[in-house]
Amino acid sequence: MDLHGNKKKYKNVDFLSSFDFALNGLKTVVREERNMRKHLISTVVAIVFGFVFQLGASEWLWLLWAVFSVLILETLNTVVENIVDLATNYHFHILAKSAKDMAAGAVLLASIFAVIVGMVLFIPRIIELVMNFL
Repeated sequence: MDLHGNKKKYKNVDFLSSFDFALNGLKTVVREERNMRKHLISTVVAIVFGFVFQLGASEWLWLLWAVFSVLILETLNTVVENIVDLATNYHFHILAKSAKDMAAGAVLLASIFAVIVGMVLFIPRIIELVMNFL
C-alpha cells in the first residue's frame, strides 16, 4: 500500500510473485551481461571438476562459497551500473565512474578468491592424476 491506501502496482503480493521477480532479475542479468555468462560457464566447469575429483563436504562448501560469491557480486555490480546509469542519464560523472569501478573491483576480488580456491582444490588432484598416468 502507498501513502494513499492504494495497492502498489509492482509490490510483491505473495511468495510466488517475489520468487518470480527474483527469477526475472536473474534471467535479465544472464541475458544482458556477458561477464555473468562467462562466470556461469566457469561455475559449471568447477562443479563438474568437483564431481570428477570427488570433493569432500568441506571442499564443496569452499567451492560453492567461491563461485556463488562471484555470481552474487556480478549481479550486484550490474545493479550498481544500472542505478548509476539511471541517475546520471548516461552522462559521465567522476563519482559515477568511481561507484562502477568499485563494484567491478568487488567482482575482481571475488574472482581472484575463486581462482585460488580452485587451485587449492584441483591442482593437487590434477598433479596426482598426471603422476598416476605416467
